[in-house]
Amino acid sequence: MTIHLEEECGLDLPFDYKKLLETVIRKALDYERFPFEAEVSVTLVDLDRMHQINREYRQIDRPTDVLSFPFIDYPAPGDFSEIEKTDDFFNPDSGEAVLGDIVLCIPRLVSQAQDYGHSTRREFAFLIAHSMLHLMGYDHMTDAERIDMERRQSEMLDQLGIYR
Repeated sequence: MTIHLEEECGLDLPFDYKKLLETVIRKALDYERFPFEAEVSVTLVDLDRMHQINREYRQIDRPTDVLSFPFIDYPAPGDFSEIEKTDDFFNPDSGEAVLGDIVLCIPRLVSQAQDYGHSTRREFAFLIAHSMLHLMGYDHMTDAERIDMERRQSEMLDQLGIYR
């Protein structure tokens, strides 16, 4: 597994976020039984940069907590059967499936942790798990999709011992 990490903002997180990032990404891949080695890009940004990205890509004129940019279009959430039929999804140098990009807004993460009454470590892990599900084809546009994603996120974090 390869994680490309870009830090575009100052970080003052009271935990080893690089280790947690790798732990949660691995858990998501294992939980979903992703059948290939994977590559994920993660960018940590401030409010202004997230606002700019959200406006540019989603036409929403405010910052958000996390954005996911999946590289692979799946037939259904968690259905990886079509991936190996084309080389389009694999990095030719590493042979890893390129899942996509995660952009995480650190100030929003910190404020949401305070709002929800849990640690920044838990919020970080939650947002990465959430984003990884998006990179594997899941969404939350309907109530059923939202409930399914919430269940998956909770189970992953519970398995890691990261509780609310």
